[in-house]
Amino acid sequence: MTYFNVGEIVNTHGIRGEVKVLATTDFAAERFAPGEILYVKQGSQKPVKLTVKSHRQHKQFDLLTFEEITNINEAEQYKGSQLQVTEQQQTPLEDGDYYYRQIIGLEVYSLEDELLGKISEVMETGANDVWVVRRPNGKEVLLPAIKDVIQKVDLDKQRVIVDWLEGLDEQ
Repeated sequence: MTYFNVGEIVNTHGIRGEVKVLATTDFAAERFAPGEILYVKQGSQKPVKLTVKSHRQHKQFDLLTFEEITNINEAEQYKGSQLQVTEQQQTPLEDGDYYYRQIIGLEVYSLEDELLGKISEVMETGANDVWVVRRPNGKEVLLPAIKDVIQKVDLDKQRVIVDWLEGLDEQ
């Protein structure tokens, strides 16, 4: 079974087993809703199934309790662990939307079919995402993920066709 990270347990909170989670999902309210199933992964061990009992926000963190964890001693063992969901639990995306894991690693080609590099990272900005393209020469170029630039994403061929803007490579 394939698992995907949705958050990291960074600490405990209180003595009743509540944990402080740094979310790595855009769907935190849905993922961490009471009754939802999450899996906690520690090292190479098999993921442990947990049922969300409660969820609340505190500053930039999500505070969760689980049916299976009733005190701080039980929660302590999971500090630093990843919270995960299965592939079947993932939220379906609209056409033209992609998970970061689908974009990272794609080769970037120009309209003229020239290999420009490979996407190494996706950065979130206020207006739009920015894809970091590592050029064959090792330099990185920031590519805005907007319709004028991104012409086609072909997951089957593991490539992206872009309208490479004049001056993007100049530094």
